[in-house]
Amino acid sequence: MTTGARPLDPPPPRDLGPPRCLWLACGALARELLAIRDANGWRHVDLHCLPADLHLRPERIPDAVEAAVRRHRGGYDRIIVVYADCGTGGLLKACCDRLGVQMIPGPHCYAFFDGIEPHAARAETEFTAFYLTDFLVRQFDAFVWQAMGLDRHPQLRDAYFAHYRQLIYLAQTEDPALDAKAEAAARRLGLAYQRRATGYGDLPGILSQLSSSASQ
Repeated sequence: MTTGARPLDPPPPRDLGPPRCLWLACGALARELLAIRDANGWRHVDLHCLPADLHLRPERIPDAVEAAVRRHRGGYDRIIVVYADCGTGGLLKACCDRLGVQMIPGPHCYAFFDGIEPHAARAETEFTAFYLTDFLVRQFDAFVWQAMGLDRHPQLRDAYFAHYRQLIYLAQTEDPALDAKAEAAARRLGLAYQRRATGYGDLPGILSQLSSSASQ
């Protein structure tokens, strides 16, 4: 028996927007990553940073990344690990491959700020260079001077930096105060000083490609 009632029309398709993306990143990159995300209007991207001092113990980075991926992956369509190798000897890449998450390329953050290919091309002429970024200039005492024990044993400077000749500040921003701090750091380490304006280097392009709205 029919009731004469007309079947309901199906609801219109719901606009889900781009897939939700999480940047799981080194805390040393937080300021730059927020600036890149906001400048591009990537509202589908969230940022979660792990402690920057993991760089002092790089063997701990893969386990910390894995724990964070497992904790957050249920809430996102895609997770991008915004670390370079960072001294893990390939272990972080192996971890990301096993977890099925993407990771940005490069040996360390200096390379993608400097430009991965140009940085590699300079390797033979800059192997005696000690690099700083904006973050490391701001945190020089905590991440270099104190972390290496130079505040307690300044005589170690000659042992640690015997093979270095220059300090190269890879500057993400135009900030005279940071320039002055970087030059002071070079003097403290007994190194010649060079400033190289890099901006964010390859990082925006890499993140744009990996964070696109295409499904993973």
